[in-house]
Amino acid sequence: MAGTSGKVHVVRVSKTGYVDKQGRRKDYTSAYLRRTYRDGGAVKNETVANLSALPDHVIDLIDAGLKGRQLVPAAEAVTITRSLPHGHVAAVHAMARTLGLSALLGPAGRQRDLALALIISRVVQPGSKLSTLTWWADTTLGADLGVADASTDDIYAAMDWLEHRQDAIEAELARRHLAPQPNPSRMALFDLSSSWLEGSQCPLAARGYSRDGKKGKLQIEYGLLTDPEGRPVAVRVFPGNTGDPAAFTAIADVVRDKFGLEQMVMVGDRGMITSARIAALNQREDGTQRPDPYQWITALRAPAIRKLMADGGPLQLSLFDQQDLAEITSPDFPGERLIACRNPVLAADRARTRNELLAATERLLAPILARVRAGRLTGAGPIGVEVGKVISRYKTGKHFAVTITDDSLAITRKQAQIEEEAALDGFYVIRTPIPASELDAPGVVTAYKNLKYVERDFRHIKSDDLDLRPVFHRLEERVKAHVLICMLACYLTWHLRRALAPLTFTDENPPIPDDPVAPARRSAPAQAKASGQHDPAGQPYRSFHALLDHLATLTRNQVRFTGTRTTVPMLTAPTSTQRQAFDLLGAPIPLTLK
Repeated sequence: MAGTSGKVHVVRVSKTGYVDKQGRRKDYTSAYLRRTYRDGGAVKNETVANLSALPDHVIDLIDAGLKGRQLVPAAEAVTITRSLPHGHVAAVHAMARTLGLSALLGPAGRQRDLALALIISRVVQPGSKLSTLTWWADTTLGADLGVADASTDDIYAAMDWLEHRQDAIEAELARRHLAPQPNPSRMALFDLSSSWLEGSQCPLAARGYSRDGKKGKLQIEYGLLTDPEGRPVAVRVFPGNTGDPAAFTAIADVVRDKFGLEQMVMVGDRGMITSARIAALNQREDGTQRPDPYQWITALRAPAIRKLMADGGPLQLSLFDQQDLAEITSPDFPGERLIACRNPVLAADRARTRNELLAATERLLAPILARVRAGRLTGAGPIGVEVGKVISRYKTGKHFAVTITDDSLAITRKQAQIEEEAALDGFYVIRTPIPASELDAPGVVTAYKNLKYVERDFRHIKSDDLDLRPVFHRLEERVKAHVLICMLACYLTWHLRRALAPLTFTDENPPIPDDPVAPARRSAPAQAKASGQHDPAGQPYRSFHALLDHLATLTRNQVRFTGTRTTVPMLTAPTSTQRQAFDLLGAPIPLTLK
């Protein structure tokens, strides 16, 4: 690991023989303040300040002072006129540069700089557009990208510009990550989520099933398309009452028609890739079959699984005496493979949860039963109102039989129904038309379970990192631009988390389980990180955002030296963690972002 500090010295660089546009020959001399440090066995240098704007005699004084000559009292030598957080935005900007994010967004110009600043800000300091606008002046991001003087109209114009560029941006991401060469499995993952809006005027706002559990709010839905590792590629925003199958059809059309990708394997959750959508997936509008058929991987819903288990059907518990998965067939699914899986750990967890919720519901009902027996609560209507207030609180009302009269109340468990549901605990059945010669049963299970990566991306987008919700925009184009900014910030975060994993609690090399049905486990090094909290050199491991906060303590200071009115930008000495972070990103610590 690199040392935490090093000697600082003045370096003069002369450029002779430069010829300007008028044909005049000029000579230039630049002066830099550089720090020398040792990294392993190598001696390295980094520029911490550009002194070229200072008069020569001041540079000479600085040089002499650094060489040990006492020139002025230390307290009078320099004045720090401004100090701005720099390291966190510099690290995210370095990753954006590595990914070619600026070129991905579009042609150079004011709009692109604003859009890039919005994306970087969403990673570092997520907030409303207005709060982001004021935050730019408090970091080096605003000055270095030239957006510190931006207005709200500038931001909205940049969002509109970015939204019009969405198809081109996503087409390039698809070329990078979904095309046959980078993605030989030709596989893409897709899932749908929702977030609520503040306000009621957005055309996309509607009432629907809230995946956030936010009742009483209008919402939007958005579908995220990723590569098999969960790297975001595209996002689509839908009205808040859009069903999963309709969203799947829309994204399949995007992949086929706008990205021009053929023979893809689309992976979606149960209820998303329905039989009707499967039938329509490879049909043209005139009813003929497409020459580039798409395949798919999804799972059956509970009623279909129950039907496979009924009356000596192909799915029986005995299949899992010696294994956790079994491949079966059914005439109800001609030409398809069904891979049945049973996770005993998940089964035990669901059984325990169900019993706890049933018991909790009965505890809520006990006082009502006591009031009815004591005659303090009478009348079928009032009794029914009181029961209705509590019986569905834990979503267990379907498991209770309730009998109400004017002076009695009887509540019993539907034991047969509970046992029928319990029989499905830990079971899931994956369906796909992909031949076993192309993808074996464990591979199918692994591909379906990779949807966890999309769920992880949604967590990062919605809460962990990027704070997409709630949405405050009113215009449909602005809502779409907001979600696109969050998706591109998630793309940045995906790469940042992977690159900076050695400094965080992130599992750098999660083990590949021998049994694809078994729960995922952390590697031994990751467990050691969590238990030890410090690396072998004694430096603490941090969460991803705690690391960004630590990088922010690497500031850029405006320094005024005695005898001059000019200020010089100068970096603080980086800590070993900060230096290592930039080494992991493959970039030197920059004095400025541009």
